[in-house]
Amino acid sequence: QVQLVESGGGLVQAGGSLRLSCAASGRTFSRYNMGWFRQAPGKEREFVAAIRWGAGSTYYPDSVKGRFTISRDNAKNTVYLQMNNLKPEDTAVYYCAANSRGSGGIYSTEEYDYWGQGTQVTVSS
Repeated sequence: QVQLVESGGGLVQAGGSLRLSCAASGRTFSRYNMGWFRQAPGKEREFVAAIRWGAGSTYYPDSVKGRFTISRDNAKNTVYLQMNNLKPEDTAVYYCAANSRGSGGIYSTEEYDYWGQGTQVTVSS
């Protein structure tokens, strides 16, 4: 069983920055593919960023590319999401997710078998 706990959300003005953290339990965290998703009210959960285990390849949708950066610290069992130049449309609940198999795709929610409880990010204009 893997537990994920997000932190770092909050209220920020447009153009500001936040860093989200996700602390994971589990002895083999270094072999998990990790992802961040977000869900705004009335919308489906959408992919924000992912990082593979091993080489640490990263992936982003065009909507956040160049503004968001995902990283991981395997020694701390933690994955981060640095969010810069935030926009009001980034407002959502942000979820951390783990693919404990370390294989398969990384864009779909179906690829992840563990989820955190979410942290609210609100960007004011």
